[in-house]
Amino acid sequence: MSIKNLLAVTALMTGGAFISCGNSQKNSQQIEESEAAIVQAPAFNADSAYAYIAAQVQFGPRVPNTEAHRRCGDYLAAQLEKFGAKVYNQHADLVAYNGTILKSRNIIGAYQPENKKRVMLCAHWDSRPYADQDEKSNHQKPIDGANDGASGVGVLLEIARQIQQQAPQVGIDLIFFDSEDYGTPDFYEGTYKPDTWCLGSQYWGRIPHVPDYKARFGILLDMVGGKNATFYYEAFSKQTANNAMKKIWKMADHLGYSNYFIKEDGGQVTDDHVYVNQYRQIPCVDIIHYDTQSNTGFNPTWHTLDDSLENIDKATLQAVGQTVMGVIYNEK
Repeated sequence: MSIKNLLAVTALMTGGAFISCGNSQKNSQQIEESEAAIVQAPAFNADSAYAYIAAQVQFGPRVPNTEAHRRCGDYLAAQLEKFGAKVYNQHADLVAYNGTILKSRNIIGAYQPENKKRVMLCAHWDSRPYADQDEKSNHQKPIDGANDGASGVGVLLEIARQIQQQAPQVGIDLIFFDSEDYGTPDFYEGTYKPDTWCLGSQYWGRIPHVPDYKARFGILLDMVGGKNATFYYEAFSKQTANNAMKKIWKMADHLGYSNYFIKEDGGQVTDDHVYVNQYRQIPCVDIIHYDTQSNTGFNPTWHTLDDSLENIDKATLQAVGQTVMGVIYNEK
């Protein structure tokens, strides 16, 4: 993903609430009834998600046109099939910012494909070919992408394993987008081209895995495994998928993860959710680490060689995975 306008949006809000003593019992009863109506999702297993992240990283950097990329793609498709999904493979030759032809592969796992009530969950599975946020001597080195890419996929694989054991009431599509992170590096001196990031989601948006694909909403997971991660309202998500976004943050609050899911405005990024919305008109929420202390707004390991397995935190995976499961198991 790239920075589009990753500046914190500060909002000062004031207001008051007046509750009479006579209504307190009624309000308490309404809250209890509302809480009771929430369906408890199966327990997300962060150890399992971590193991799926480790498996991806073990292949090596998942840069398109490499053997590690090919082998990892086969692994991901096999895992989805193992977990009972109907698997679609979208192979495409996509053109990178510098004219390189990228042998790309979007991998989709569909559950209850006949069900017209659907929610899509997505992440990108490729990794950045350049550590261009690292020191200059490392700019041409590929990164492991343990957080930036593999963490979202690891969470989704664990969700797939849970869906096989207990299906939610709606159909679920898990989409692993390719060639997300091959965008123009800062050091490139050639002619600028627009839309060089998120090539896999752009392709899927134009040619979905099934004709006229529709979903109620989508959830994109990007950099969801960092230590002490915080997830703010991403600006494009707020503009185009506000209802779904509020539903997710409310579920996180209900589950006790409000220290991760911050109910405040963050920045705006160019990520796969932009093209899901642009081409398919599906409201899609980007759950992405926003760091108020970082110069970039992203995790300090972003696009550096430090984006490694050692910097993945199971507590963050748990918070994100359980929240997403809470949302999809409460869809009817």
